[in-house]
Amino acid sequence: MHAASDRLGGGRSILSIRRDPPGYSLDALPPSSFSPHGHSDIQEADLESFQRQVTVRLRDLMSCSGPEEILSVAWTQRLIEVFLSLQEQFHGLVLKVPSPRSTAVDRTLNEYYDRSVKALDVCNAVRDGIEQVRSWGKLLEIVLARKALVDLSICTLDGKDSGPLSSHRNRSFGRSNNSSNPTTPRDYRSAGHFRSLSWSVSRAWSAARQIQAIGCNLNYPRGNEIAATHGLSLAIYTMGVVLLFVMWALVAAIPCQDRALQAHFAVPRQIVWAGPLLTLQDRIMEE
Repeated sequence: MHAASDRLGGGRSILSIRRDPPGYSLDALPPSSFSPHGHSDIQEADLESFQRQVTVRLRDLMSCSGPEEILSVAWTQRLIEVFLSLQEQFHGLVLKVPSPRSTAVDRTLNEYYDRSVKALDVCNAVRDGIEQVRSWGKLLEIVLARKALVDLSICTLDGKDSGPLSSHRNRSFGRSNNSSNPTTPRDYRSAGHFRSLSWSVSRAWSAARQIQAIGCNLNYPRGNEIAATHGLSLAIYTMGVVLLFVMWALVAAIPCQDRALQAHFAVPRQIVWAGPLLTLQDRIMEE
């Protein structure tokens, strides 16, 4: 994640980098679709801007092809960039909440931060999954190298005239293979060295259960909740769904401990970004 943010650095805010799909305009989104409850307060313009950015970013993830096809490394990097961008804008909304903050605002914020802490475990598991894939690659290189060496030795011995020297060579080669058995534990120790990249989560930890915990009680706020939080609960809900989707997509893209793709996104269809998000979910499930 740091690499993605660093690549977008250079003194520019991550919010200044937009990749709107060709022919797509923010003005095409009806403002009335952002809040079915029609709340109105001093943050309404900021809230609508945030909802629109979520829609644009999700549609941006939909417009992928070639090397950036869904669940590819390039697409996953874009997914992380999208999350970092939206999170920065969300934090900007939180800072604009009038002080002192109400109990309702603190409660909804604490719920989001609790989900964020749960998401950190997923990030740790994803990191370990990446390291595990790298170790598999190293082991595969060792296996291929040993196979190539054996094939080369066979080719060298092949075609030689039969005789004491050839028999000696063949017997020596055979003993070499047999004598390699005692060294097998050393090879296993080498493999164990790769496996020693111990998982930072317990063996009983489950990516599927963690994703379920992140999405637990993630419901669209009621009208009175939106009013009590100056509209912030709507943004918190939106960011919570984005967080859940990003963690779910990362688990789908990278091997994790006890992962599963069963996830339910309880998103009202009237929300403008619901369509792109559910479409992305379907496409990931197809992959």
